[in-house]
Amino acid sequence: MEFLYFPQITPQLIVEGEKHRYLFKVRRTQRGEIVPVRDLKEDWLYFYRVVEVDRRKGILKLEGKEWKPALPSHYLHIGWCIVEPKTIEKTLPHLNEIGVSKISFVYCDFSQRNFRLKMERIRRILIESSQQCGRSQLPEIEILNSSKEFMEKYPTFTAIDFGGGELKKETQIVLVGPEGGFSPEERKKFSQVAGLKGFILKSETAVCGVASKILL
Repeated sequence: MEFLYFPQITPQLIVEGEKHRYLFKVRRTQRGEIVPVRDLKEDWLYFYRVVEVDRRKGILKLEGKEWKPALPSHYLHIGWCIVEPKTIEKTLPHLNEIGVSKISFVYCDFSQRNFRLKMERIRRILIESSQQCGRSQLPEIEILNSSKEFMEKYPTFTAIDFGGGELKKETQIVLVGPEGGFSPEERKKFSQVAGLKGFILKSETAVCGVASKILL
């Protein structure tokens, strides 16, 4: 991990549970060593010294801080038509590491309405990913009830679909379809369409391909 996450920065932090196991059993951090901490709200990197350790908890004391942003160099907002939640959960860390700034999960025409995303679980996944990759702020997440809502809210989007033109590096907002693609009614509303080279892609592969092509 590049840092430990704590939601509140205080002069003293108590490390317990999984954080304790990782810091003192996996990383073998010793008393007196410095541990970097972020709250994932701002770009401060805080430095804590280990002042006490026992079998169940560790006590960290704040020593200082440094303004150290670790943010994407290019803004990319992905509208992702909802697919099976387990697939989304497996893909989220990749999108976070690549540097996607915002993800709108959209119930498109071919999305199954019985799929329900658990926002608290999504947040936990993104926090764990950010601790690993070093990102200083979490991507913004929202859920929209229809592709119509997405199109009205973000009219300058580019749809990722078959037969589209080249995806430009400066693209900022894209919409990726679910398994089965977009419906004919949705396609009628597209004003900008871009495609990816290669074979037919799964939705999660297309999302990662788009993010990689624009951001990496």
